[in-house]
Amino acid sequence: MTRRSVLAWSWFAVAPPALCAAEQADRIVIHKARRELQLLQNGKVFKTYKVALGKQPVGPKIQQGDMRTPEGLYRVDGRYARSQFHRALHISYPNSTDRARAQRLGVQPGGDILIHGLPNGQGSVGNAHLQSDWTWGCIAVTDEEIEEIWKLVPNGAVVEIQP
Repeated sequence: MTRRSVLAWSWFAVAPPALCAAEQADRIVIHKARRELQLLQNGKVFKTYKVALGKQPVGPKIQQGDMRTPEGLYRVDGRYARSQFHRALHISYPNSTDRARAQRLGVQPGGDILIHGLPNGQGSVGNAHLQSDWTWGCIAVTDEEIEEIWKLVPNGAVVEIQP
């Protein structure tokens, strides 16, 4: 079974719990070099998390299977309430720039880029997961952190991934 098919069965377009706008992030900024995810509202950072990235963290994602985390502007376009990870927010990768680059290079851009918790059954690993970059190109946080992010980030929020 491929990773895509494992995730496909569990796709839910679930909205987070209703919060007033003052309690929600309108933007996520991920600084790859600092291994940091920030939640912002009206341009101000109100939460920061340490993250693990794809196994090849330097440079933008070029093609499917390159183990890189993309760089660019995206949106949270859905949620996985149940998958192989403890909750996940789906990012709208590839965008038009990513697709054009892949076409120019004659490769497939890939997809299924997520902000997710730890693999199911491995939540006790906690912050130890930060010791190395281990994802296939996703952005990983602890299970407790993805629970918080899930509640604070609405579908449609902008996701900016910086080098």
